[in-house]
Amino acid sequence: MDMKRNHYEDVRLFSSGVVVFWFLALMVSLAVFPFLARSYGKGYYIYMANYVAIHVIVAVGLNLLVGYAGQISLGHAGFFALGAYGTLLFMLKLGLPFYVALPLAGLCAAAFGFLLGLPALRLEGPYLAIVTLGFGLTVTQIIGRWELFGGRTGLHAPEPVIGSIVLKGDFDLYWIIAPVAVFLTIAARNLVKTKVGRAFIAIRDSDIAAQTMGVNLTYYKTLAFAVSAFYTGVAGGLYAFSLGFIEPQIFNLMLSILFLAMVVVGGLGSTLGAVAGAILIAMLNLKLAVVQNLPLVGPVLLNLSETWFSVSGLPNIQFVVYGLIMFLIIVFEPLGLFGFWIRTKIYWRTFPF
Repeated sequence: MDMKRNHYEDVRLFSSGVVVFWFLALMVSLAVFPFLARSYGKGYYIYMANYVAIHVIVAVGLNLLVGYAGQISLGHAGFFALGAYGTLLFMLKLGLPFYVALPLAGLCAAAFGFLLGLPALRLEGPYLAIVTLGFGLTVTQIIGRWELFGGRTGLHAPEPVIGSIVLKGDFDLYWIIAPVAVFLTIAARNLVKTKVGRAFIAIRDSDIAAQTMGVNLTYYKTLAFAVSAFYTGVAGGLYAFSLGFIEPQIFNLMLSILFLAMVVVGGLGSTLGAVAGAILIAMLNLKLAVVQNLPLVGPVLLNLSETWFSVSGLPNIQFVVYGLIMFLIIVFEPLGLFGFWIRTKIYWRTFPF
């Protein structure tokens, strides 16, 4: 039965032995994967796993803000940039170690998230979206024009060092990125079950009713922005080392839309949905980056672009695909991939009736 008879049944991490089994299976799979990929000469798969894990962190954090607290944001590329540049500057300029610079950059992003959350006290809907959009664009412009951040030429990431261990390449970074993604995902799931998470949900459903029940709107709205920005800042710092080089053009408006698409496609208000949406969109983003190499579809799209459009615009087909996916999700399954998962579970529970 899914009925919860007390609060402790609701907040416990593992609801049954089945959940424990699949969680352990997932952990073992994550631990074995990089060794298998390297042994078969598929090092690029490790980079893909790192890329996906970083976007999982962003999606889970953004879902806390959009899915649970009900506050829209189109400026998370700005927090992503603050985390990336902040981590590198703390290491290059101040000489801080990697394991100190990364969370410190996340806290800096959280501070900016708190400040950005202040307009959320009086704005909502499209007005709040415009404010967050302006923040993301402003951060990119400032970074691109300030020599401290490397200007338009960007910054090269040093090799992170933990103790006496130097992390070189995607294989070594995997053992940092994957555990951080797992830890932050579990932390987000637990946060939702606490007083803070319930306050977020109350504000999302009706901020007037929440305030009537004693929920401090000023505190919890700004906290939602701060926590979400912290997640995104940490992901940005990890992304800087995964790429090895960052420049302002990376953190553009389309990146913010990509983040939002992950949450919408996965399912608003679901941590599992945010993870699924991040995996799907991140994989599509990698695969559609070079459309010409896609089997069967690639040559057709290339011929279509050469005949009727511009070949230089062909890589942007990925955003058309994202838009189509979001449209279909909203029309046929508003709960996103999480909704499909619920339907699948109900189907197999009642099979064959």
